[in-house]
Amino acid sequence: MAKYKARAIVTKYWKPGENYVEEIIKNVEGKVSDGDFIVISEKALSTAQNNIVDESAVIPSLTAKVISKFWMRIVWGHMLGRICHLREKLLLRLREYPTEMGSRHKQVALQYAGFLQALMFGSEGAIDGSNLPYSYVSLALDNADEIANRISKTVWSRLNKKVCIIIVDTDKTYSFRNFHFTARPKPMKGIHSFGGILSYVAGRAFRFNRRATPLTVAGCDLQTEEALRIASIANKTRGYGSGRTVWDMAEKFNVRLTDVSWEMLAKVEHKPIVILRRKRRHKRQQEQESELAQSENNVRNTLIFSKFN
Repeated sequence: MAKYKARAIVTKYWKPGENYVEEIIKNVEGKVSDGDFIVISEKALSTAQNNIVDESAVIPSLTAKVISKFWMRIVWGHMLGRICHLREKLLLRLREYPTEMGSRHKQVALQYAGFLQALMFGSEGAIDGSNLPYSYVSLALDNADEIANRISKTVWSRLNKKVCIIIVDTDKTYSFRNFHFTARPKPMKGIHSFGGILSYVAGRAFRFNRRATPLTVAGCDLQTEEALRIASIANKTRGYGSGRTVWDMAEKFNVRLTDVSWEMLAKVEHKPIVILRRKRRHKRQQEQESELAQSENNVRNTLIFSKFN
């Protein structure tokens, strides 16, 4: 199993309209080598692409109001939250879920992600308000493949480096043996997306192995398991910026949920890029692995020979 060295790259906060390709080139130049993995946050890319919605202008439906007032406070705050092993602090926050602001958020989830996604307590369909100001939320990328390919080609043409680009979301993929599934839409090939809240509850309730979700890979061929391992390492190396949730973000700045500003976020250390490099194995380790493989092959051949004699 390959091991990696990871390095988070600190950049300025990417606002809507940011030339993210130039920012990536500028920040990885002199730091990457052939064969490296450049892991980039979907949230940062989505924000830079202006793929965001201002929820303050949204008019909630009756369905959104019911989800906000009853489903979130009662079902998530007292039942599903326990089943999913959520932190006690988060459970308390869910029991006091803001009905007016929350209903607008649930309306956005219904509109952009659908009913089963809207029933989740957060990150509905990869819609996320953390690390964004005021009432803005980011949406899931529709063109992750296109973006990753553009970045990969630009790194090659500008820096003459053959690297692997991976776009990753912090929303979790759950793994049961070799079966990988997620509640969020449009993960990379090899990860199954279905069921919205059903996938989330199953993954959390049964405590399946959970890792950040790779959305796309460009510039190399990568198996699903290795992509998940790289995504997990990058996610832990990057950290959570201004906070894991909108509540954490508001608490960090000591303001109300919708009072966080662009200026506040610009003061926080942001790490939308993580560079990973496979560690080189020592010659003795390679010899040992070769000897082990040869030994296993000899045993297998002996068993086959015995079977036919």
